Amino acid sequence: MSFWRGKKVLVTGGNGFIGSHVVELLVGTGARVSITASSPESNLSYVKAVRDDIRILYGDLRDATHCGAITLGQDIVMNLAAKVGGISYNIAHPGSIFRDNLLIFMNVLEASRKACVERFLVTSSACVYPRFCSIPTPESEGFEGRPEPTNEGYGWAKRMEEFLGDAYHREFGMRIAIARPYNAYGPRDNFDPESSHVIPGLIYRIYAGENPLVVWGDGTHSRSFLYVKDFARGLMEVTEKYAESDAVNLGADEEVTIGDLARMLVELSGKQIEIVFDPSRPVGQPRRKCDTRKAREKVGFEARVPFPEGLAETLQWYEREVLAQATSGKNLL
Repeated sequence: MSFWRGKKVLVTGGNGFIGSHVVELLVGTGARVSITASSPESNLSYVKAVRDDIRILYGDLRDATHCGAITLGQDIVMNLAAKVGGISYNIAHPGSIFRDNLLIFMNVLEASRKACVERFLVTSSACVYPRFCSIPTPESEGFEGRPEPTNEGYGWAKRMEEFLGDAYHREFGMRIAIARPYNAYGPRDNFDPESSHVIPGLIYRIYAGENPLVVWGDGTHSRSFLYVKDFARGLMEVTEKYAESDAVNLGADEEVTIGDLARMLVELSGKQIEIVFDPSRPVGQPRRKCDTRKAREKVGFEARVPFPEGLAETLQWYEREVLAQATSGKNLL
């Protein structure tokens, strides 16, 4: 019998990029799923396939009273609500990113403690790591030095979420799972050029006709990307199998330079676009590569979707959903 079958599961941020994929997987297991959304006017298009199978709880997660109401009776709380953007957005908003992420997290965690939930998922991030970490990066370096400066507000918020999750485990005996995912990408990502990450940002500009395509940095900095369906599955597996208040990296073994990424995207788009690099622009960490050993040993998790395949699916989704919607006068951004 599935661990999740019949479980009452609350997914904060369940109508978002990552959350909607988690919700679809949970519904498929027979879980009784509730998600949060700020208001009835919130975008629910990403959960339209399971809309009749879930409960939507409207309200502001910055309100502790609301958090107390929605966590009552839940068996598992998976906290995926987050505020984050790409490098330029994160550089400009370190204070509000830290404030909003930590306030929401503290409210949801405390409400979950009072509601005596069976398990709680802390969704952290590889942004906790310092700029010059080991490659591949083990979990043990998550609290060394300071987080990467270009993501410092988000990195510190995620470090504090991990600390609080562990502190609540030690003080109150809560069963806490801590997942530390690497860069997510895939269908339903944020393609808004003002706040997007590197993959959706490049896709947006390629299809907007930018030529030459200007890529920040000299193209040699790297990332470890995780396809969203692998990401969602990993969050569920950590919650189910390793609620031990001990952070686990979620990522793929592949390390991809941003220059290679740009070339792959242009080739997949079928467009004739020149790529130029701008070393004067910020690039964040010089390298990112996930140490996946702990995830395999403790959880049995491995990424399944090869990077070229995931990129192709992402572009196909963008063409089908975003560009088609824009042509019809609608906008999913």
